[in-house]
Formats: sequence, structure tokens, C-alpha cells
Amino acid sequence: MIAQDNLKTNPLTSYQIILIVLFVFIIFTIVVDYMTLPALSAILLPKLQITTKEFGFVVSAYAFSAGISAFLATGFSDRFDRKNLLLVYYGGFLLGMLLCATANSLLVLIIARIVSGAFGGVVAAVIFAIVADLFHKDQRGRVMGFVQLAFAASLVAGLPLALYLATNFNWRLTYWIFFLFGILIFSVVIFKVNPIKTHLNNASKDQPLTHSLHIVKNRDYWTVFLNNIFLVLGDTMYMTFGSAYSTNNLGVGLDKLPLLYGAGGLAAIVLSPLIGRLSDRYGKFRLFTIGTVLAIVLVAVYSNLAHVPFWLVVLLHTFLFIGINARMIASTALATVVPEMHDRGAFMALDSSFQQVAGGVAATAAGWIVYQAADGMIHGFPSLGWTVIGVMAITIGLMYLIHRIVQRRK
Repeated sequence: MIAQDNLKTNPLTSYQIILIVLFVFIIFTIVVDYMTLPALSAILLPKLQITTKEFGFVVSAYAFSAGISAFLATGFSDRFDRKNLLLVYYGGFLLGMLLCATANSLLVLIIARIVSGAFGGVVAAVIFAIVADLFHKDQRGRVMGFVQLAFAASLVAGLPLALYLATNFNWRLTYWIFFLFGILIFSVVIFKVNPIKTHLNNASKDQPLTHSLHIVKNRDYWTVFLNNIFLVLGDTMYMTFGSAYSTNNLGVGLDKLPLLYGAGGLAAIVLSPLIGRLSDRYGKFRLFTIGTVLAIVLVAVYSNLAHVPFWLVVLLHTFLFIGINARMIASTALATVVPEMHDRGAFMALDSSFQQVAGGVAATAAGWIVYQAADGMIHGFPSLGWTVIGVMAITIGLMYLIHRIVQRRK
């Protein structure tokens, strides 16, 4: 029988609440930046006079840059005040956003995306390390529930706002607005966040490369890495061609796509804090399993639909979002318990590196499984669905192993 994590949970302090709000806003700006560029493809192709192949390289530049940067960060991320690391990486990300706002050629845009990925790809890892340092393990489900609001808010508010600004004014204005918003957040971090140095008391004395190898050799850590790799593989594979499948195969109009994704994002906003609290109270593995089973059922149904009423597509798509959201909240909260304090920064950085690369591989793999016919129909989506279901099933086993690791350490 799976034990509950803790029936009594520690209340959040006012300082912890401030940190959570800052984390939500920081990740919100990064997610909006990541999602906006692909959404602006119809505008940027003629504006910058670039081909679809060149634009694909621009998009992939972020993921590979983020993966390389996160891997390099493993050697030194536990040797510095985490507040300073957050400021450096978030500041570098804002520089990349500024370069995007001023880009006037393909080369400058590629450089901008490399800079954005090199810094922005590590920010979440630093934040999760701070969460592990400053929040008790029975608070982390709630924290991750609130952090997930950033992803939901990007769908409901961030991306629609970015598209509205780009369509009605200028695509550069999108980046200027979010750059200025990011500067405001950066300033608040400077003045409101205290130094975070507790982990330095137990910092590894090894050289950076030796410390990185120590992380790589830890079998418990690899269980988490593999689980998160498969999480990103499954979710990204399915979402890569989700909009094309909905419009061409299910008959959803382009004008209804914001409503389709907005409904899922709104459900995530409403339910993420509740899912986080439930994972703290009744067990993160239990909530993860429920979310995964829900997602598997919805993937099986959704990937085999034909033309159906729009309300049914919205309903199924929204519940799929809920299942995926529950998986991410519970898995991230449980994974923060595994690394030792002196390894947390390096662990999170390496984990982020693997996830970034997995995202790029997943999008490529999805392109191998499905194809678009001359009439626009997406073929092979049922096969993609069954592949994703297999990947999701693997994560249940890996999450059970992580749960056992945490229980053993208790």
C-alpha cells in the first residue's frame, strides 16, 4: 500500500508567498517567449524574408542552446548564492528578449534565440533548487501547483496578448512589452529576495567536472532524469501537431483555436493549486498515477476522433490538459526531494538539460510518425497516440521507483 506523504502540511509564510509570486511571473515570461516565436511564423517569414527551413533552425536554436547551457551549469551551480544565479540567468534571458525585439535579420534573430536559450533554459532549474532549499517537502506540491499557473496563464493571457500586439501593431512590440515587464520582475528580485546560501555549507569541494561526473554516476538521480525525459517526450510528441490535427481532422476552425487552448489553460489555472494541495496531502505518486491514467484515456479517445461537435473537442482537450498538468505538478514536487542539498543546483541544471534535448527529439519523432496529405489531413495520429500512451505508462513505473527512493530515505 502506498503511504500518504503527510496528512498535516506546513502553512506557507508571507515571504514564501512572495517567492512563489515571483517564480510564477518569471516562468510566465520565459514560457510566453518560448511559445511566441513559433506562433509568429506567419508574420516573421515575410517580414525578415526567411524560408520555413531557416525559421525551423531559429526555433531549434533555443532548445539546443538551453540544453548545452544547462549541462555546463552542473559543475558550478551549487557554488554560488542562488539569488545571484537567478539574477544572472534571468538577466541574460532578458538580454536575449531585447535582441529579439531589435532583430532585423536572420543572423541576429538566431543569435537572440541562442542567448535566450542559454540563459532562460537554466532559470527554471535555479528556481526548483531554491524551492528545494526554502520549502519543506510537504509544501512543494502546493508550490509546484502555483508555478504551473505560469504555463496556464501563458495560454490564457500571454500568448493571445502577444499575438494581438503582433497582429494589430508590430511584432517587435510583443517583445518590448514582455521585456519591460521582465525588468520590473528583475528589480523586485534584487530588493525583495534574500541571499540563498544555506547549501554553501555543504557545497562539494570537487572540481566542476568532477562534481558533474558525481551527479551523472548517481543511480537515484538517473531514475528522476529518465522519468522527466519520458514525461517531456510523451507530452511534447502529442502536443507538437495538436493544433494541426484539431483544425484539419476534427474540423476546429482557426478562429476557435484560442478558445480550445484557453479552456485548457483556464482549467489549469483553477485546478493547479488544488492539485498541488492534494499531492501534498494524499501523496505525489498517487496524484501522478491518477493524472497519468486520465491522460492515457484521453489520448486514446482524442487521437481516434473524427468530426465531432466543437463542445466535445473542448471537453476532451480540457481534461487532457488537466491530466498532463497533474503529472507535471506531482512529478516535479516529488523529484525535488531526491537530490542532496549540495547537489541540488547541479541536479536541476542537468535535469533541465535532458528535458530541453528531449523536447527537441520529441518534436522530430512526432514528425516521423505523422504526415500531412495534400488535402491537409494529418495521417498517423492514432499511431502517435499509442506511442505516447506507451511512453506515459513507462513514467508510472519510474515514478514508483522515485517514490520508493524517497520512502527509503525517510
